[in-house]
Amino acid sequence: MPPAPSPYVPERPSDPALLRRVALSSLLGTVIEYYDFLLYGTMAALVLGELFFPASDPAVGTIAAFGTLAAGYVARPLGGAVFGHFGDRLGRRSMLVLTMVLMGVASVLIGVLPTYETIGVAAPVLLVLFRVVQGIAIGGEWAGATLMVVEHADPRRRGLWSGVMQMGSPIGFLLTTLAVTLTSLLPREAFLAWGWRVPFLFSAVLLGIGLYVRVSITESPAFRRAAEAPRAAETAGVPLTQVLRRPRTLVLACAVGIGPFALTALISTYMLTYATSIGYATSEVMTGLLFTSATGLVTIPLFSALSDHVGRRAVVLGGAAGVVLLAFPVYALVDARSPALLVLGMVLGQAVQSAMYAPLGPLLSEMFGTRVRYTGASLGYQLAALIGGGFTPLFAGGLLSASGDTRSAPLAVLAVVCGLVTALAVLRTAETRGRDLSEEDPVPPGELPRNRSTSRGAEA
Repeated sequence: MPPAPSPYVPERPSDPALLRRVALSSLLGTVIEYYDFLLYGTMAALVLGELFFPASDPAVGTIAAFGTLAAGYVARPLGGAVFGHFGDRLGRRSMLVLTMVLMGVASVLIGVLPTYETIGVAAPVLLVLFRVVQGIAIGGEWAGATLMVVEHADPRRRGLWSGVMQMGSPIGFLLTTLAVTLTSLLPREAFLAWGWRVPFLFSAVLLGIGLYVRVSITESPAFRRAAEAPRAAETAGVPLTQVLRRPRTLVLACAVGIGPFALTALISTYMLTYATSIGYATSEVMTGLLFTSATGLVTIPLFSALSDHVGRRAVVLGGAAGVVLLAFPVYALVDARSPALLVLGMVLGQAVQSAMYAPLGPLLSEMFGTRVRYTGASLGYQLAALIGGGFTPLFAGGLLSASGDTRSAPLAVLAVVCGLVTALAVLRTAETRGRDLSEEDPVPPGELPRNRSTSRGAEA
């Protein structure tokens, strides 16, 4: 079957120099946000529990439990809803500056926060508060950074430029790993006394660099056109209400993201728990995580750019099929108890995860109209992170516990189920590649979009 003609897109792409600045701004912002967000999780495993949540105080244990719940399961979707609302009403650029400031300031404050030994129960309370602020900030960052790139880019290159921005997540992980590794080389006493604070304080430097770049960019042209349209203020309702009036689009946007987030949890977050339980050293699993991050640096932009040529649906569906086919072989490699095969299995998992994840930026952006795009894309993404990434480790632990042994079959089954969720969702989602972002109504998710191509559009 010959490929369908490219849809005609009347939007005028931004100046190339401006687009490069926008892409750099979004990349730096994503790096900073993920560096700060992941740094907390890494330091929590190494030192924060000992310094802020002593087991001798039951009240502090309760604070730790509820604080983790609030930060991991509520703050990110809450941030997506709040920043989505104001991003759709006031603009993308201002919200991105605010998310970066919130994340950077919260991280620096963690770096100077007195411990439990100094100020008692106030220390864990403040630590949890700063973590919640971080969760809210990262909840608003992804969609805003994505929209700034997507709405500035040539419609035929949205995937390519979105892929550049999404490299910020693996870069942030690598930067976090480097910072923690260097400071952990200090003597244990020095690390506990002041060394752990240095990576958090380094956030001030990153914040200064990021703000310098981010404040120099202009508002996205799609938002400006929508804001300047006649009677825009009178016709604009509450973005969240408008999104919920057509819940099917939001549900599909969330379901498409469940597979990649679940696989991320299985090959990163939960892999450390599972692999060490069957005999791997922590350092061997950390080596695997470094290789998976390096793999993401290559595969995310490649698959994102590929979606410009073959469509968002084809790339995501290919990744979901890869999960179904490779889940059991990947865990067979892990179960071989060979460090080299462990790395190979994790890299294969990362490759198919990237195929599902990389097109999410342009896909979710193209599913919603301009006046609700920040809200819709943000909520779809963050709810997928909540369901796929937040609950998968809990399900994985429960399945292994119920199985009564350490065989990985339940984990592979879980990966297959989540891959099938993504596959079914993307099959029910219309192809959005090249969609005119000036349209206010999203493409009905269960229908093919009208092909408005002309001979001029097809030639383009």
